[in-house]
Amino acid sequence: MSTAEIPLKPHSLVEDVMAIVIGATIAALGVIVLKTDALATGGTAGLAFLVYYKTGWNLGAVVFAVNLPFYAFAVKTLGWRFTIKTFVAVAILSGEAAYAPYFIKIGELQPVYAAIVGGLLVGVGLLILIRHKASLGGVGILAVYLQNRLGLSAGKFQMGVDVVIVAAALLIMSPSAVALSVLGAVALNLVIAMNHLPGRYNGI
Repeated sequence: MSTAEIPLKPHSLVEDVMAIVIGATIAALGVIVLKTDALATGGTAGLAFLVYYKTGWNLGAVVFAVNLPFYAFAVKTLGWRFTIKTFVAVAILSGEAAYAPYFIKIGELQPVYAAIVGGLLVGVGLLILIRHKASLGGVGILAVYLQNRLGLSAGKFQMGVDVVIVAAALLIMSPSAVALSVLGAVALNLVIAMNHLPGRYNGI
């Protein structure tokens, strides 16, 4: 039997729950690593970083709030199931980012290492979520929608948007911090672009 003839087996509820918890937790760890060296990332998490650095508001709460406007679009275009799973993933990431000081303390990190590893962790977490029909909200919702409907690469689309968002950080952050943040955003999106191409992954 060829690969094309193998029937697709949907993920079970238990598999989806485990993937959402694991993916969101890995992504949250990446956010914490980036925050340790005062770096940012792309997507709505990147917008949340900029608000956090500008105002000092709780990062987890800002991540949760920034994503709220996108859920109506997600329900209309991708359905309730995707939206609920995404909402839960964002809630987990937001909670872990908000309460990180209570359960994890990271010492000094070399900035380049923090940017790359932080970006890779967020990318791996997001990849897990995408493969279980979820995202981290915002740009991720648009990326999944465009890939499903138009066949555009989710990773390439998100990389373009992320670079724009991180570039906007020049209004708040130093040029060196922004350059490192761009490096992290590239690392994040390479994970998605290399591992979630249209037609390559059959999980549903």
